[in-house]
Formats: sequence, structure tokens, C-alpha cells
Amino acid sequence: MEYGKYAYFEGKIVPIEDAKVSIMTHAFNYGTGMFEGIRGYWNDEEGQLYIFKLKEHYQRMFKNFNLFKIELPITIEDASAVTVELARKNEYRRDMYIRPLAYKSSYEIGPRVHNLKNEFAIFNIPLGDYVNTSDGLNVMVSSWRRVPDNSIPARSKATGIYINSALASTEAKGNGFDEAIMLTQDGHVSEGSAMNLFMVRDSALVTTPVTSNILEGVTRQTIIQIAREQMDIETTVRPVDRTELYIADELFFCGTGAQVAPITSVDRRPVGGGKPGELTMKLQALYFAVVQNRLAEYSRWLTPVY
Repeated sequence: MEYGKYAYFEGKIVPIEDAKVSIMTHAFNYGTGMFEGIRGYWNDEEGQLYIFKLKEHYQRMFKNFNLFKIELPITIEDASAVTVELARKNEYRRDMYIRPLAYKSSYEIGPRVHNLKNEFAIFNIPLGDYVNTSDGLNVMVSSWRRVPDNSIPARSKATGIYINSALASTEAKGNGFDEAIMLTQDGHVSEGSAMNLFMVRDSALVTTPVTSNILEGVTRQTIIQIAREQMDIETTVRPVDRTELYIADELFFCGTGAQVAPITSVDRRPVGGGKPGELTMKLQALYFAVVQNRLAEYSRWLTPVY
């Protein structure tokens, strides 16, 4: 995999080869870390790299620190500034991905989150489409259920929780599908393996609530807002039954990685006409216009790197 030449590690920007952790690190042994996913979009006409909702991503991350008793000697403003500095030093002039990590760095044995040292790191990789955003995805409802909040909170972006996502995604791909949709423990729809889910029924936009063990998505909130402001479409947030997936007019995933990705079949049943939905593609076009700084009213969401 291609990656940036530099990383932020143990309080400074260093060559990526020097950003290493020991096999004794607590987070490596017990999954006691959490991360964010942030994108930067290259605007070739302006010669500018824009980081999308940088502050909002760090606000979510820092708020979730309380779940795992993570305390860092940096602020959201500090993290944002070093993120821009690192992206600039890596000299990306293409779409890219930013991965901040906060983790328990002590060399200690024993599963816990208290009385451990904490560290913060960031690395970058180039990233285009994480999933197919044009042709439509064929997905399955996974046999793996989304882990419930009272076990491990999905809203936390804890590193250890993503084995749950990995099992669902691998199951789907092993069965010839592109991705998975996960259900809650009580059988209602949660989200994709690592992305939020929207449904269109009778021209209405529907998404699952945060109480369905989903990530409180920054992109999810963006879609709700631009649908309302640009298309005069309100979003209903409510529980969704599995069988609604089979009778939906349109379905799509959204997230930092997935962006806005249409779904064209679920469990080998076509969604709508079996091709990307009209509303989905309009929202996708709006989303790309926003993140590439082609809609001036949303420029406030973008942080220029150069």
C-alpha cells in the first residue's frame, strides 16, 4: 500500500518508518484504542487540497475519549493544526485519507482502560473510491449482528470493535457480494459493516437512529443537511425492518470511506429498478460538489492545506 512519507507520532512529525509501536503495547494486545477517518479532496482547478469537516471529526473523537478514559495533552485545535501540517508535508495533490489514532500505549498485561498511558498518532494514505460509487453495490444481510452499545459502543470507533465489521465484510465478499448490512441484536437494521445506511421509500428519505448501534456519522449528518437545504427533503430517523430493504425504492451507504454509494440489490433481490436510484445520485453529486469546494455556501466545512 502507498502511504505518506511522514506520520505524527509521540508528539512530533517523523518519517513513517520511525512511527512504530512494540508488540507489548496495550492497544495491540487488547484493542484499547480508537480512531477517526477524515478525507482530503483535491481540487485540480484551484490547485488545493481540502480536508472535509476536520473540526467536526475531532469533536466526535475527543467527545468519545471519555468512554475509554483517554486523556491527551493536546486540544482539538492542536490536533487540527498538526493534521494540516502533516498533509502539507506529505505533499498530497490527490484525494487522500487521514487516520488519527488515540490508544493505550503502556506495556502492561491485563484488559482495562484505567491507569494506562495514552498516545496520539496520525498517518495519511492516498484514497479514491473505497467502494464502487457509480455502478451500485450488491449486498447481503449479514449473519453477524452489530455489537450492542452495552457490550462495545459502536459510536466510539474503537479499534477493537472493527473485528465485528471485518467478520461481516469478509462473509459478504466470500459469498460473492460487495458489502454487508448488519442487524441489531433485536433484528432491526443497523448499518453497513463500516458505513451508515439510508433508504428511500415513497420519495421520503429514511435512516436508522443512533440507538440502532450505529456510528454517529459525520457524513450521515451532512447528507441529512444537504438533502434538506438543497433538495427540500426532510429525513425521517426511525427503526427500519429487514424486509423494508427488499421493498425500498432506493438504498445507499454513506461515510467517510464509502462517500455516497448506491445499493442495487440486497440478498439477490433488486432494489428499485436494480440500478442506482435517481435521488441517491443527486445526493451523491451534491456531496462531491460540497467536498470539492464547488458549492460556495459549504466552504466553511473545508480546511485548505496549501
